[in-house]
Amino acid sequence: MIEVNYNAIEELPNEEALIKKVVKKVLEEEKVVQDVDVYITLTNNEEIHKINKEYREVDRPTDVLSFPMYEREEIYKLKADENDEVEKILGDIIVSIEKVKEQAEEYGHSFERELAYLVTHGCLHLLGYDHMIEEEQKEMRTREELILEMLNISR
Repeated sequence: MIEVNYNAIEELPNEEALIKKVVKKVLEEEKVVQDVDVYITLTNNEEIHKINKEYREVDRPTDVLSFPMYEREEIYKLKADENDEVEKILGDIIVSIEKVKEQAEEYGHSFERELAYLVTHGCLHLLGYDHMIEEEQKEMRTREELILEMLNISR
């Protein structure tokens, strides 16, 4: 199940379909065979700032936060078809819609493209990807671009 929630912003029904399509594609491309739950919360800069400060001790708004239920080395459980004992919640993604708008303008592409990119990025974090070192960053960026390309979502 992919659930989209709203915190301190109005609903974006057209974007919900895009978000769900992106998450499904990420899970498919990452070969997650288990039926997992992903919760996406769309919010504003003020709310994501509070969450970023509380959970990461970073005192500023950010574009996307991910809260995975699995450690990187446990993700294989989601890719094993016979594993019915696995917890079905993949995790939570929080996206600042204000940052989506700001960054779309800054990078010169559409709101939809930026939203799809941030949801892809957040979902890959839930699946154990990271970008703290250059090698990991290259791998994550390659996966992001490939998934967006498969969805025909270009810059």
